[in-house]
Amino acid sequence: MSILVTRPTPQGEELVSRLCALGQVAWSFPLIEFTPGRELAQLHSRLAALGAGDLLFVLSRHAVEFAHAQLQREGAGWPSLPDYFAIGRTTALALHTVNGFDIHYPQDREISEVLLQLPELQKVAGKRALILRGNGGRELLGETLTARGVDVEFCECYQRSAKHYDGAEEAMRWQTRGVTTLVVTSGEMLQQLWSLIPPWYREHWLLRCRLIVVSERLAHLARELGWQHIQVADNADNDALLRALQ
Repeated sequence: MSILVTRPTPQGEELVSRLCALGQVAWSFPLIEFTPGRELAQLHSRLAALGAGDLLFVLSRHAVEFAHAQLQREGAGWPSLPDYFAIGRTTALALHTVNGFDIHYPQDREISEVLLQLPELQKVAGKRALILRGNGGRELLGETLTARGVDVEFCECYQRSAKHYDGAEEAMRWQTRGVTTLVVTSGEMLQQLWSLIPPWYREHWLLRCRLIVVSERLAHLARELGWQHIQVADNADNDALLRALQ
């Protein structure tokens, strides 16, 4: 079994290194890359507007990395007044590492639905919230908080953009290398991979691979695109993906 990991750098390379150390054959094939977000320059002023008990959400490690680098460039720090929330354990750990504050995060799945179930987010009417994220993405968190009476603002800290490849060349390469398992961690990347691979290779190779995804929502999309052998990891971090792959 050869495994193709489509996670972006550096998580993709980390997972491949761990798989190879366990004797697996694995390759990194990042489908997206990250650049600074369009609203990063406004981050400091938006953070400063948050008061005691307001809500600060961080939706990925990339948001932590780009936001922290921007604050360091400006000689600024993370504010102590708001309550901090992260989408999951990995993001919470990255955020705590740079600011030292307590971070609320769901113990179960790293998705907005589970984050919104936290007791601290049930009675929040009248509060302000700032959500640090990348471009695009789901609107569920912002919409639900707004419905609960929160004044919600976003800050785009980074942008995801597709890496460009020759689809036929890559399909031939991965089929020749015997890739039979794919790891895909977002709907955007799943759609991109499906579109990248030419129809013949899609039918005779891509859709016949076992597919590891990180949510039921992603599994549903994969079935719609034509995959049949789909496995849902119990979380989106590399530990959970490793468990699914073993």
